[in-house]
This record gives sequence, C-alpha cells and structure tokens, in this order.
Amino acid sequence: MTNEQLSHTLTVFKELLTIMDELRAKCPWDKKQTNETLRTLTIEETYELADAIIKNDPSMIKKELGDLLLHIVFYAKIGSEQEEFTMSDVIESLNQKLIYRHPHIFGDVEVKSAREVEENWEHLKLKEKGGNRSVLAGVPESLPALVKANRIQDKARGVGFDWEEKEQVWDKVEEEMNELKVEILKNDQKNMEEEFGDLFFSLINAARLYDINPENALERTNRKFIQRFNYLEEKTLKAGRNLKSMSLTEMDEIWNEAKKQS
Repeated sequence: MTNEQLSHTLTVFKELLTIMDELRAKCPWDKKQTNETLRTLTIEETYELADAIIKNDPSMIKKELGDLLLHIVFYAKIGSEQEEFTMSDVIESLNQKLIYRHPHIFGDVEVKSAREVEENWEHLKLKEKGGNRSVLAGVPESLPALVKANRIQDKARGVGFDWEEKEQVWDKVEEEMNELKVEILKNDQKNMEEEFGDLFFSLINAARLYDINPENALERTNRKFIQRFNYLEEKTLKAGRNLKSMSLTEMDEIWNEAKKQS
C-alpha cells in the first residue's frame, strides 16, 4: 500500500466512524440496536459475502465486505458506550495477535510450509494467557455441522493428530461405508444415522487432506443442480407438460441436455 493509499484509507475510515457516531445518536433504528439484535444480521451478512465469493463477483464482494465492516464498527461503538472496549482496542488487539502468531515473520522462527505455520498457530493459541486450553474449545458450537467438522479436523491436524499419508483416509471412508451398509440391512434407523454421520465426517476429512473446501464443493454442486433442474422444469413447461406426468427416462434425456450446457 502506497502512502497515498494509506492516507486515503485512514481518511475514509475516520469518516465511517463519524457516520456511525451520528447514526447511533440520531437514527431511531440504530439507537435501539444491541449486540444481541445485531447478531443474526451479522450472520446473514456473512452468508451474503460467502455467496458473493462463490459467484466470484468482485463488485458484490466489495459491497458485502463493507456491510460486514459496518457491523464491526457497530459492535465497537456499543463496546465504547458501555466502556468495555473501543475500535482502537479491537484493532490493537488484532495487531498484537497477528504479530505474536507469526513468529516466522516478526521473530526468528523458521518454517518450511503453510502447514507448519498452521501448527505453530495452534500451539501459540494454547499458550496464550486466557486463551483456549483445549484444542477444540475454539470451535464455535453454533457453526453449521459441515463447517464445524472441517474446523475440528483442521485444529486436530494443527497439533499433529492426522494421517501419516493422505491416501490412508480412503480406507477409513470405505470402512465407514461398509458399516453404514450393515446398519441399512438391519434397518436400524438410529444406527443408520450415526454411521451416515461417520461417513460424512470421513469424507470431509478426505476433502481436507486433498485441499478441497467441502462447504464450497457442496455449494457448487447445489447451484449446479438448481441450474439443471430449472432447465428441466422450464423445458417441460414450454412443452405444455409437467414433471409429474413424465417418466424418469424422459426427464433424464432433458437432464443430459442441461449437463451439456453447464
């Protein structure tokens, strides 16, 4: 960042803080907000950013980042009003954490890979005064299950609990698949669900080992399915028919057309 860019960034950030002060003092809606009322809106904004990233839309990413930044400033304003912390405290705390957890940049530690950086990061978190004493304690309970599984596995890897060779994970996937099939044959609903969960967990583990983000992968498949199903539905309606009256073979024929176009 050039000096000119830095100066401009500081100017517009100061303007944002001033705007927040004005809104909090004069706007009826902004005045009544609390951490609790903002929480669900923050989650929504985070998902909107995630959508923009999946779509690879720079204009939307910029907009959604701005919305998230507004929430950060809002929480800091509330913290300041309650004399708990200020925006400066938030930034200073972040700066200190980044410097502390990157000793290979700001200290004399040497690393050879991104994985070693992650392992150091987890070790340092455990050492921090007042930090999480359990490796998995930092995984938010409210995370969606798929995202949570990925974070759990990442954190376990950070302290060395991982496969020696990534190819070994496929034996685990096969093992879990076979256990699921056994429970399906027994028609034991409770155990079927448990084994399905184990299979999902092992597949997410495989994704991690092969540098695939399982959340992104599944969302791309969701969007692909929606696109193809919409094509099937639209073409069927244009022909004056409805899906319920069509055979699976007829639907497959149109589905294959949709696949060629995506």
